[in-house]
Amino acid sequence: MIRQADLKIRVLVILGLIALSIFYILPLKEKLKLGLDLKGGMYLLLKADTSNLPKDKRATAIEVAREVIRNRIDEFGVKEPTIQIHGGDSLLIQLPGKVDRNRALKLIEQTAFLEFKLVEEDEQKLRDALGGNVPEGYELAYLDDVPFLLNKDAAITGADLADAKSGFDSNMLPNVNLRLNSQGTKKFADVTKKNVGKRLAIVLDGKIKTAPSIREPIPSGEAQITGRFSVEEAKDIALVLRAGSLPCPLNLEEERTVGPLLGSDSIRRGVSSIILGAALVALFMLIYYLLGGFIAVVSLVLDLLFVLAGLSLLKATLTLPGIAGMILTLGMAVDANVLIFERIREEFRQGKPISLAVKNGFDKAKRTIFDANITTLIAALFLFIYGTGPIRGFATTLFLGIIASIFTAVFIGRTVFSLILNTNLKKLPMMEIIKPPRIDFIRLRNVCLVISLVIIAAGIIKFSLLKQTAYGIDFKGGQLLEYKLTPHPDIKEVRTILDSEGLGDVILQEFQDIEGGIIIKSKEDVTDRVENALKDKFNNIQQLNITTIGPSVGKILKQKALMAMLFSIIGILIYVAFRFRHFDFAFAGIIALFHDVLISLAFLSFFGYELSLLTVTALLTIAGYSINDTIVVYDRIRELTPRMHKFSLKQVINSAINQTFSRTIITSFTTIMVVVSIYLLGGEALRAFSFTLLVGFIAGTYSSIYIASPLVLFFHRGRA
Repeated sequence: MIRQADLKIRVLVILGLIALSIFYILPLKEKLKLGLDLKGGMYLLLKADTSNLPKDKRATAIEVAREVIRNRIDEFGVKEPTIQIHGGDSLLIQLPGKVDRNRALKLIEQTAFLEFKLVEEDEQKLRDALGGNVPEGYELAYLDDVPFLLNKDAAITGADLADAKSGFDSNMLPNVNLRLNSQGTKKFADVTKKNVGKRLAIVLDGKIKTAPSIREPIPSGEAQITGRFSVEEAKDIALVLRAGSLPCPLNLEEERTVGPLLGSDSIRRGVSSIILGAALVALFMLIYYLLGGFIAVVSLVLDLLFVLAGLSLLKATLTLPGIAGMILTLGMAVDANVLIFERIREEFRQGKPISLAVKNGFDKAKRTIFDANITTLIAALFLFIYGTGPIRGFATTLFLGIIASIFTAVFIGRTVFSLILNTNLKKLPMMEIIKPPRIDFIRLRNVCLVISLVIIAAGIIKFSLLKQTAYGIDFKGGQLLEYKLTPHPDIKEVRTILDSEGLGDVILQEFQDIEGGIIIKSKEDVTDRVENALKDKFNNIQQLNITTIGPSVGKILKQKALMAMLFSIIGILIYVAFRFRHFDFAFAGIIALFHDVLISLAFLSFFGYELSLLTVTALLTIAGYSINDTIVVYDRIRELTPRMHKFSLKQVINSAINQTFSRTIITSFTTIMVVVSIYLLGGEALRAFSFTLLVGFIAGTYSSIYIASPLVLFFHRGRA
């Protein structure tokens, strides 16, 4: 099957790759980078508002803002933060680990623009200002509801600051001590000397913090900010002042905060679903294909090893959807092995000896394996290009998994078979529960088409009736809050508490993954109001997950999802047309692909699941898988056409479907087993994702037989 010299080289290459992979993944905790959704942390997208800046400073404002934020976070004490410029006018910030959300947001969003402004003492001018006629050159501001008329021009600004430290005043109340630089000291001395007896307001971000009277000239360049601060607030004000002010305001566009409890729970659930999915697939393959199944299991283990090594080598982040992608890869990886084993079985039926049967099985299956998997790679590629955060993690894992599965099935599988054949193996026994049928599948095409159209039409109607409620906050904006409450809450009691605080319009439901968990969905940021309402009724309120999406970001994410779907379909269309040298095959395959996506959307609507980034990811995965299944049938049609040139195309297509039927059922069965394990153990976060995949994979199996193949006949009706 393989020459001995080549076989030795293959074995050395395989052993070398295994050793290299082990080197890259061990120790696992150090080499594998976990996403924030697994280890906890904050993901923030902040957009710079440069509308009030001079045009010559707008281009550099975001770079200055990045350095200011970096200085603040460094002093805040977060390890290994990520701060990147995103899209030219936004900052993407990731803070791993346990983070005090409220404190972090205040530190990051606060402009920290410090000003010292003289207070106008003329009572008449103040009365005019209060009456709505603010004198030119002045501005009206308040301190504890007391009005002050301030000079617009600041006497001293944050640029004159040398240092800021928190401390305590003479009454042991927290304050912030300011020390000015040499230039600021001169200005401060001059201002205080000329304005003895007047008030000097210290203003931070447009709000008066204190407005003491100037009793005497102050040449030392030292001042204090006093007020009703907690010790922590005083420390934070000093921190942001030391780090410097932002050149422009930063507006929160997107936030995803995951608590460590939810992160560890996600890891536990992800590992459990991997173990269950792998065990089910391995058990089936061992029972059904015996020795061949053992080789397939070895390939699956190496798939996981190579995927983990690839993640480590690329320094990619493993996310919760990434774990789902890893599990899904196991189910899809079996497809290549099943294609090979079923081809070998066909050779045995023709009376071929074992060595020739194995050789022909690999040779004939290889082209189909490449064609079927490249379409899924196309979908994964556009998911990566247009995805964000965890979705990119899924795309990366799926991409690596597909590459690894092709390599292990075609290269490693053939090498292992050759080594076994060198031991003078005489038989390769396999179970055969599903034998090639002789069903006229084409005859049922009209009935199946009507059933599909009815389901799709009902789904479109249902989806349109749902309107905005069909979309998750990823696409329509809003906020999703997840908490663990102690003691265990009664959902009606929580509803009553929120209603009494004017939060009756939020959507409330139980969070099944964690005992005492609740989910709150709102159109706007209600975090502080919710936590204030609940803290008096419960002993402990633990943040599990907070996701906030601005309306503009929701629109962008929706556009990116559409672009990913559009370019994936175009890419698949071009590839299939190129490989089969005819657009009729490609058009039929794309129509079947749309069929599977629309069926999946219909069932999402029927069962009340929202359309989110994860469900769109599932739809793109379905697109790749659907065409994968279709290509296997198409490839057999292409193979049979020259041999059955005297038969009608209808007979050729029926033969192709019947001959690939066992592969179709077995592959679908193993993949569905894996998806069910994600659905059962993956938790609430992956429930809609796995449900979409489950429906889509069943629809993909159905459409490859009853939709895609009959459509080829329709486009070639002259030969029918």
